[in-house]
Amino acid sequence: MATQQQQPRVGYDDTPFIPGQKYRVHDSTRPQPRVVTPGTESTQERAGRPPSDAVILFDGTDLSGWVANPRSGSSDGPARWKVENGYMEVVPRSGGIRTREEFGDCQVHLEWAAPAEVVGNSQGRGNSGVFLMNRYEIQVLDCYDNPTYADGTTAAVYGQHPPLVNACRKPGEWQTYDIIWTAPRFDGERLVSPAYVTMFHNGVLVHNHREVLGPTAHRKVTPYEPHPPVGPLSLQDHGNPMRFRNIWYRPLNLHGQA
Repeated sequence: MATQQQQPRVGYDDTPFIPGQKYRVHDSTRPQPRVVTPGTESTQERAGRPPSDAVILFDGTDLSGWVANPRSGSSDGPARWKVENGYMEVVPRSGGIRTREEFGDCQVHLEWAAPAEVVGNSQGRGNSGVFLMNRYEIQVLDCYDNPTYADGTTAAVYGQHPPLVNACRKPGEWQTYDIIWTAPRFDGERLVSPAYVTMFHNGVLVHNHREVLGPTAHRKVTPYEPHPPVGPLSLQDHGNPMRFRNIWYRPLNLHGQA
């Protein structure tokens, strides 16, 4: 506690208020999520097996299922991250990447690791992001003994909802995200139902059917705009050499629609 009290305040006090909340986007006064130590993984060396009905997005061998993501500053073309030892690694400043596959409601699993060597602090340390439908970000960040603004903590719905707890492992260790995603529904220009997310970080529940308020963004509130019912999964290049492995999804039909 004493260490955290000595940390400089992080966040902002000049951003808009988040709809339905008393806090601003990236509010410097928002309480930090409580720290929880996750259970022990059976192995840090080998990824777990996906279920039999999973669609494999990255199996550790190549990036044939991925392309550069122009929405994140990349040029059109092949993904330019490197693949080795069963994982992909961000090549800093090469731009983000996205899947060729597109999907709506789904279960997503992925594993990631921040660099073992700690460089920077707050949002400058082990930063990336997982974007559902290329619009809605789940934050990836090394928040092990690294305070930042609460709605930018590891596993936050970025700029909207902090996780229920901070379940980070140490830098360099593999971490898991298991996400249940309910895509938003539109009727023409009208939003019929917002997106919802339930999520486990290292096996610990961090969001329970959490309503997503619109596409995520830095320092602002972004309303929903109609978009296709499916979209790619994308990963962010935030300038840090993050690693990812064992990425798969299972298509779901959470609204009972064909």
